[in-house]
Amino acid sequence: MRLLIQNLTFGYDYRTVLKDISLKINSGDFLAVIGNNGAGKSTLIKCILGINKVAPGQIFLDDIDVSLFTNFINIGYVPQKFDDFNYEFPITVNEILSASNVRDISEDKLLELLDKSGILELQNENINNLSGGQLQRVFIVRSLMNDPKMLILDEPTVGVDRKNVEAFYKLVNELNAGGITIILITHNIHESKANLSHVLSIHNGEGVFREVERGEDE
Repeated sequence: MRLLIQNLTFGYDYRTVLKDISLKINSGDFLAVIGNNGAGKSTLIKCILGINKVAPGQIFLDDIDVSLFTNFINIGYVPQKFDDFNYEFPITVNEILSASNVRDISEDKLLELLDKSGILELQNENINNLSGGQLQRVFIVRSLMNDPKMLILDEPTVGVDRKNVEAFYKLVNELNAGGITIILITHNIHESKANLSHVLSIHNGEGVFREVERGEDE
């Protein structure tokens, strides 16, 4: 999925959060959005997802203005925290995935996603027994069940141990190599093992967008 942002400015009430942001990525690109807490990273994602309503002519998904775009099912989104999810409820990994509002998916396809994500053996495990990294991969599998063309990950490795961080980046790089456009939100790109193609740095709402060589050491 392609993304074009042209001179995006957005704010809440009288406070401007994003100022004149512009970028362009093509299908299969891997974009990192970096910046300190409060820089506007999550606000940008909400604009891309149509949650924050922006003026026409500023954001385009596959050449369609976001105000007219309807195929959000083609975008997988993994936020930092799932506000609609009760973490105290005793539920298994399979039950979470079975309850998800997704297109029809075969059992074989679901098992394939679990296996690719390295959590096949956890499908009957209670989610309260999972580590932060394992739970993160469960939600990634949930986002992949609709066969998305773009995957957006908001600070996905916060609170995750090094072993699971490495497993996460291995998975995401493989997904990207398979053709999925990836947008990764992070506050520390130096810890990233992502095979990036582009970086957007946001500071005080202003962005600097650049292309990088795949595998370039940031």
